[in-house]
Amino acid sequence: MASSIADIRRDYMLQSFDEADAAIDPFIQFTAWWEEATSAAIDEVNAMTLSTVNKEGKPSARIVLLKGYTDDGFVFFTNYNSNKGLEMTNNHHVALLFFWKELERQIRIEGVVQKIAEADSDAYFLSRPIGSRIGAWVSPQSQVIPNRAFLEDNFKKVSEKYSDESLVPRPAHWGGYIVRPEAMEFWQGRSSRLHDRIKYTIDLNGNWKRARLAP
Repeated sequence: MASSIADIRRDYMLQSFDEADAAIDPFIQFTAWWEEATSAAIDEVNAMTLSTVNKEGKPSARIVLLKGYTDDGFVFFTNYNSNKGLEMTNNHHVALLFFWKELERQIRIEGVVQKIAEADSDAYFLSRPIGSRIGAWVSPQSQVIPNRAFLEDNFKKVSEKYSDESLVPRPAHWGGYIVRPEAMEFWQGRSSRLHDRIKYTIDLNGNWKRARLAP
């Protein structure tokens, strides 16, 4: 079985990515690749891995969904009291990873995370489906619970409390974060594992610099 796993491989041959093709600004480059990815009808194109570190210096990772981005950074939403929320409170340095296998591409982002304005969290929360809004109240995310019935009973109680869906408020423990990048790397798979890697880093004056990395 181990040898069959080791034999799983593919050669990447779709595209190339040269310095001459890379935008001066990484957000412009992200938009170009984002538009190609959305046009390719990739399933859950906004899924990204969020990596955080706890007080003991141990990393953890999970998938979250990108809900917006600007030249300031990348926005997602979650429970502030979840494991990732607590880890981000203690250590503001995080990493994001997009992997679009259909395009043989990755985008790696390293930066500092902070909460977005409450008004922005309110606005997004009210745009969510009613079930998702109620779910934010129901689940004590990352905590041990006795069984599935615990969630279902909570969902029923909260649904009855907010029978008028327009009155479901955003919980104080739920909201948005923005990751402000300090480095962004664009990875294009190439044949024979000679991948193209263009990395952008920001200096103290807020200027971005590009460099090619060896694969």
